[in-house]
Amino acid sequence: MDKLIAWLDAKLLPIANKMGNQRHMTAIRKGIIGTLPLTIVGSFFTILNNIPIPSVAAAMAPYKEVLDIPFRFTVGMLALYAVFGIAFSLAQSYKMDGLTSGLLATMAFLVSTAAPIHVLKGVKNVIEPGRYLNIANLGASSLFASIVTAIVTVEIFRFLKEKNITIKMPAGVPPEVSNSFVALFPAAAVLIVFWVIRHILNFNIATFLSTVLMPLKGILVGNSLPGGLLTIFLICAFWTMGIHGAAIMDPLIRPFWEVSIATNMAEFTAGTSAHHLSTIFTEQFLQWFVWIGGAGGTLALVVLFMFSKSKYLKELGKLAFLPGLFNINEPIMFGAPVVMNPILAIPFIIAPLITATIAYIGTVSGLIPMMMARLPFTVPGPIGAWISTNWSVWALLLGILNFIIDLAIYYPFFKAFERQQLDKEAADLAALAEKES
Repeated sequence: MDKLIAWLDAKLLPIANKMGNQRHMTAIRKGIIGTLPLTIVGSFFTILNNIPIPSVAAAMAPYKEVLDIPFRFTVGMLALYAVFGIAFSLAQSYKMDGLTSGLLATMAFLVSTAAPIHVLKGVKNVIEPGRYLNIANLGASSLFASIVTAIVTVEIFRFLKEKNITIKMPAGVPPEVSNSFVALFPAAAVLIVFWVIRHILNFNIATFLSTVLMPLKGILVGNSLPGGLLTIFLICAFWTMGIHGAAIMDPLIRPFWEVSIATNMAEFTAGTSAHHLSTIFTEQFLQWFVWIGGAGGTLALVVLFMFSKSKYLKELGKLAFLPGLFNINEPIMFGAPVVMNPILAIPFIIAPLITATIAYIGTVSGLIPMMMARLPFTVPGPIGAWISTNWSVWALLLGILNFIIDLAIYYPFFKAFERQQLDKEAADLAALAEKES
């Protein structure tokens, strides 16, 4: 274990830190995380529209289309919101005007992704003549296009600004007015670049990126057990070195996670059974079946600490229980600590790999539905699994089973660590008694 930690520290840690702090990666992470409230709210409406009680479902049937609207304008337009957030964050990192950059990137994304449909002759009581945007082009399937569009837009803006290809206003002009004129040439340049690419050269950025990147999604996120276990291993390995594993992996994997859960939600809303959705290894799969109590499944360790013979571990367990119940595990990670602790690091890595494998088998066998909603990460694991799989009782039971498995895996390592802690406490008491005598 010491050799493994040393190798990770020497080889992977520098790369991970560099990736995590890279300007564009940070902007992508901030921009996508900024959409989190929208996707969570959209998930609640998905759940509300699919309550598995026949009488309730029948009563709500006349309102199904109306209840679907919040989903369409949150998750259904995820990429549109993300492009603004990413451009805003990247511009701020360059000390540029974030609002203008976000608006330019939004314009570029719409021009390159959502070509208007021109209806010359309407259909009575259905649609009037005019131009329409298909909001399906603004959803999760275009998320990678939104990332590229945001970055390219801000870099064009920055290049023109650094070369002084802008309109400068006299001193005394209000900043909001001055910023608008500064952005005139960049706005024209961005508009022309993306208009030419999409409508003159007929090159669809979203389609191209989806084709190129989807194989990588299949490895890290999709339905591959080795790929899912690799993601879990890397997140846990970074955590054992004191680095927030999910934060380090976020720039690489967050876009795939967002696409996966949004696609699952859209398919479910369209009528696909939760057993036949696109992706197994969504972030929610990890949250509710694997990260019970937080990364590493540490709620089990918290419970073991609560019944420890060690005074310190017992008090720590009591203090960490409430946060752990809601999947916040920093108190136990840095209080025990699990970080840089060869004894506890082993089950911290092994337990999630085993529980993920069990949950995967349950899913591919058809017993457990796939994730069709996105809830706040603070929902207790089994309850989150129950709701997010369209109220599957089997998912609830699997969450409980995985918690019991976590307890069994952590137990022998906990006992070894407890003996170590008891020896330390005994030594401290002896030293104190000797000092007082």
